[in-house]
Amino acid sequence: MKIRAGYEIAYECPQPTPMILMLSVHPSRAADLLTPDRPRLDPAIAANAYRDGFGNICHVVHAPKGRLTLSADFLIADSGSPDDVAPHAEQHPLEKLPVDTLVYLLGSRYCETDHFVQLAWSRFGNVAKGWPLVQAICDYVHDRITFGYQHANPTKTAWLTHTERRGVCRDFAHLAITLCRCMNVPARYCTGYLGDIGVPPDPEPMDFSAWFEVFLGGRWYTFDARHNTPRIGRILMARGRDATDVAITTSFGPNTLAGFKVHTDEVGEETAAAR
Repeated sequence: MKIRAGYEIAYECPQPTPMILMLSVHPSRAADLLTPDRPRLDPAIAANAYRDGFGNICHVVHAPKGRLTLSADFLIADSGSPDDVAPHAEQHPLEKLPVDTLVYLLGSRYCETDHFVQLAWSRFGNVAKGWPLVQAICDYVHDRITFGYQHANPTKTAWLTHTERRGVCRDFAHLAITLCRCMNVPARYCTGYLGDIGVPPDPEPMDFSAWFEVFLGGRWYTFDARHNTPRIGRILMARGRDATDVAITTSFGPNTLAGFKVHTDEVGEETAAAR
């Protein structure tokens, strides 16, 4: 399967403003790219690329005063298979976890594990460890939280999401990650593209999506508390402890979002060849 994806995002800056951009396809998917995933900037300014401590591709730019438009458009190959399901994947004892997974057991900016320990163990303490535990957490979050773009709040934490019982995909992910960490399952936040491939079209404008991964049975598995069903065509952009680590733009000065479009569509062989 081939997927065409990309974005066009515009910012209005009242003064020259440094920014860090995290909009590139993750290196783990680089071999699947059929056309380059290169950020285009209008006006054309320098973009210095680097990899952060989590392995994500970032670009540092110095946006000029006025409008800066960021865009990309690429083709990527995908297996067309839904997210892996492994009902018998086991949970590792803490002392046997790879050391690089341990950071994903700790509280973070949006995942206040200290607020949830008692709730998590009272609700999930008797659930079979491993895959059944993570699925039970996803079921709980999916059933408790009402999705709605109008509920988006960039400062909303897992605790506030749980209290308000509403949010967007990042809030579902933060809450599920927090509960997994409380139950000693390493969990990390993911952001990327997820189009309406294999599901009925969503009438709302396309956006980037958030999901999470847990470490079970010696590897990382994808879970999605918002949709709570295996999906097709995820394109990973970045991973981290929570949304703080994978913000699509981090600005070091005032600015206003002036435009935001994301596209992710399955394309046929003829369309791909034409590109």
